[in-house]
Amino acid sequence: MSEFAFFRFLSLDLLAQEEIENKTEIISITEHVLDAEGIECDSKIAKLSEEKINMILAEVRKRRRRRSIQNENVEEKEEQHERPISAT
Repeated sequence: MSEFAFFRFLSLDLLAQEEIENKTEIISITEHVLDAEGIECDSKIAKLSEEKINMILAEVRKRRRRRSIQNENVEEKEEQHERPISAT
C-alpha cells in the first residue's frame, strides 16, 4: 500500500533525490501516515487528488524530520556520556 503511494509521489515528481535514495524509510513513514489517515488500500490511494497526495507527503516529511532530530539528540546524549570528564 505505502509502496504504491511512494510511486504516486514519484510519478508526480514530488520527491527529492535524497528521498528517492531513502525509499525504504519514506515507505515506512508513509505507512504510518496512511494508517493515521485511514487509507487502507491501493485503490483509495489511486483515487486521491494530487492535493491530498501533497498533504500526505508533507506529513511524511514532517515526521521524518522529527525522527531525524530525535535520532540526533540521542546520538549527542550518547556522545556526552562516552566522553571522559577532564579534571582541570
